[in-house]
Amino acid sequence: MKIVDLIDWFESWANPDWQESWDNSGWQIEPGVLQEDAKVLICLTPTLAVMEEVISLRKQGIGINLIFAHHPLIFNPLKSLRGDDGCIGEMAQLAFSHKVGIYTAHTNFDQVQDGTADVLAQILQLQEVTPVIPTQPGLGYGRVGNFSSLITLQQFLEVIQNRLCPPNLIFSPHADFQQKISRVAVLGGSGASFIEAVAKSGAQAYLTSDCKFHQFQESRDRGLILIDAGHYATERPSCNRLVQKFDSLNLSWVKLSQKDEDFRQFFQISTQS
Repeated sequence: MKIVDLIDWFESWANPDWQESWDNSGWQIEPGVLQEDAKVLICLTPTLAVMEEVISLRKQGIGINLIFAHHPLIFNPLKSLRGDDGCIGEMAQLAFSHKVGIYTAHTNFDQVQDGTADVLAQILQLQEVTPVIPTQPGLGYGRVGNFSSLITLQQFLEVIQNRLCPPNLIFSPHADFQQKISRVAVLGGSGASFIEAVAKSGAQAYLTSDCKFHQFQESRDRGLILIDAGHYATERPSCNRLVQKFDSLNLSWVKLSQKDEDFRQFFQISTQS
């Protein structure tokens, strides 16, 4: 499948016209690769580490020509490009010199079936799932659904830890770990702005990321258990789903980036004497 056909297929599913006005989904850099057979590396964020991975694989004979990412490379209007700025300029220089396109699907991918929120709901095995914020029939931001049977807060936190493997899991308020949970909302990435809508959905707990101190406080006051599992842990699974979908199209080559890591580190003090 040629790159142009792959992008046409994707956009028929997650139309870039659905993105928010502040977003920048779609082509970030297109160095003349549309008619090439698609060889794709999928990642959460198009960083220099991912580009270096592409270049390394090309040296091994794997002619990757497309980085397909969730987060845009370019968010704000550019005033200049420099090859030594360590960011967008260098990425652009490498993309053009190696003929590697960079395409991103952000808020349009968040809304669709099998997008970031849907994948989280599926991992947690939620049922009777609906969008938290509908944007069009059957689609929208976040998902809220029910467990098939009651589980405790302790069990729910363990499910999140085991299935998403976040390096740090923050939750509030400090409720009874044996509290029964039946209805949960999820939204991959930064979802704290949806707390009010989640509270109105009847969810007892809300799994998202990038939450601030006062947002935990607000959730407590609304009787909602807010759980922050980190941006990477809540969105990376949807990248793996993209690999599966692209692989079903019989592309020449498609893989998930191995350098698209959660670069943060969390210091833990040993309790051993």
